[in-house]
Parts: sequence; C-alpha cells; structure tokens
Amino acid sequence: MISSLACGRIFCNNTALMTKSDSVIVLEAHAKVNLTLEIMGKRPDDYHELRSIVMPISLSDSVSLSAAPVGEVNLSISTERWINVDRLGSNDSNLAVCVARLMQTRYNISSGVSIHIHKRIPIGGGMGGGSADAAAVIKGLNTLWKLNLSLPELTSFGADLGCDIPALVHGGVVVMEGRGERVKPLLDKGLHGSCEGMWLVVANPGSMCSTAVIFKNWRADLTKPPKIINNIRPHIQEGNVCAVSDALYNGLEDGVYALCPDIARTSLLLKEAGCLGVLLSGSGASVFGLVENKEHGERVIQQLPAELWNMLVQTCPVV
Repeated sequence: MISSLACGRIFCNNTALMTKSDSVIVLEAHAKVNLTLEIMGKRPDDYHELRSIVMPISLSDSVSLSAAPVGEVNLSISTERWINVDRLGSNDSNLAVCVARLMQTRYNISSGVSIHIHKRIPIGGGMGGGSADAAAVIKGLNTLWKLNLSLPELTSFGADLGCDIPALVHGGVVVMEGRGERVKPLLDKGLHGSCEGMWLVVANPGSMCSTAVIFKNWRADLTKPPKIINNIRPHIQEGNVCAVSDALYNGLEDGVYALCPDIARTSLLLKEAGCLGVLLSGSGASVFGLVENKEHGERVIQQLPAELWNMLVQTCPVV
C-alpha cells in the first residue's frame, strides 16, 4: 500500500486543524513518531519514567463531533482499507468515548455528543492513533461545550487518560517526560529555526507486540548515549535530516526486535531500501526511516515488498 501526504504549517500549531459549523466540529488527529525515547527507570507507582521527543506527522485520523441527546456519548467509526477492524475493540473502551464521559463528569456537563472517527493511522502501531483521537476530542469538546479550558488545563486532563495524550493535545514538536504528563515545546520561543518538515517512510508489518510485555522485559541500557535530547535538538531546529538520522534513539528498540522478529525485519528492509536513519516508533509495531526528500522517499518505497504496509509522510514543520 503506497500513499503520499504532505504537511502544511497549520498542522503544527497548538490547535488541531479544525473546521466548525453551527452543529459539527471536524478535527484532524495527527499521528506521531518518537525521534528519541529514553526509559529513565522504574517509578514507585510501577510505571516507567520516560523522556521523549514527540513529533507529529502528516498521517491523520479525522474526528467529527456533533451534539447528541442529553447525556449520550455515541461513537461510529469508518476506516481506510489497510486498517485491521478486528483490533478496534468495543466502543465503550475507546479512548475517545472515555474522554467524553470523563469530561461530562468532571465539568458537570449534561450535553451529549456523537463522535465519528475515520481511521487512517494503523492500530497498535506506536504512532499514537487512539491517543491522537482522544486529544482531538478533548480540544473539540472544549469548543463544542464552551468550557474555555486553557492549554495547560487540557494537557493536564489528557494525562489522566494516557501517556501520549498530553503531547498530542499540546501540539507541535515537544519533549514529553514522566509518564507523559510533563510536556514542553522542544525549542525555546524565538528559536524555531528553519526546519520546514522532514520526509520519512513509515512501515508496519501488521503484527502486534504487547506494550506491557515490552516494558516488563525492559532492562536498563548501560551504554545509553549521554545528553540525547541536547544532541538532536539543534539538528531538528536546522532541519538537518542527516544529523537527525544519526541521533535517533529508542531505548525499547532492541527488546522489541528480540520479541517481535517481523518488526525487526521491517527495520532491516527500510535500511536496505536506503533510508538515512531508521527507528522504532514508541513501542512499535511501526518503524520509520528518514529520507532526504520526497523523491528519495518514493525511491525507498519502490524497494519495499508490496505486502508491507508503508506510507510516505512528512513531519510537521517546527513552528
């Protein structure tokens, strides 16, 4: 499956791309990749302390919100043909539904909402698809229900539901720390640089590797490169894709590849196809490879097996 998407500046501001009518709000819920992911150690609450650079990409789900009868939360889902619908789970367990119900309770909202999600982001792919949908619902309901919550309030709310949600609520390229609850822009204000977005090929073998098992089997990496974020930050700012490729890091990668050979093979295929730098995104199963430009990405895709899901996308510009 081959496709190409572009990413414009509007995708990387602090609000999702949103259209609004009197009755319907539509948002684009952008997937993410982790350019770095450090596991800092085990926390007293049995979670792991994380530090990661999270960057949105142009692949997105579309999320529509409209009014429903008092108290109701309704969900409908449509998908692109590459989505495995067997992995969707029940509506009641969907993060988007959990968001709406928690917002009703926490902010004493009697209004109902109908949510429609058109899925394009692979499920269980390490690109934050469910979290992106949840983040879009948080921001959309803030508008639909006229809650007037600030961005810090919205990100804090998201932290109660999932580790990727605060970063995706915040928007743009961010450093995520803790369980995900601490989020800040990667670059200081006024130091946004010249990066207009980097091209990458993302691929997914269709397998799933349990995140819980991955973290359970994690062992501290004694050879972890020092100052990972400081090393990669200026290269992202400059849009130096070669230097960024050399500085990619994911502390879960070796463990995931040992547990899931199909994911390891996907990484090897991207390297053999000519990507500049290849990395597991999150805990997988998606793997991405940075390329010089769109034309280079198209050549890489031509080298990949036809049965391997892949897509040429762009990281959102650093703004």
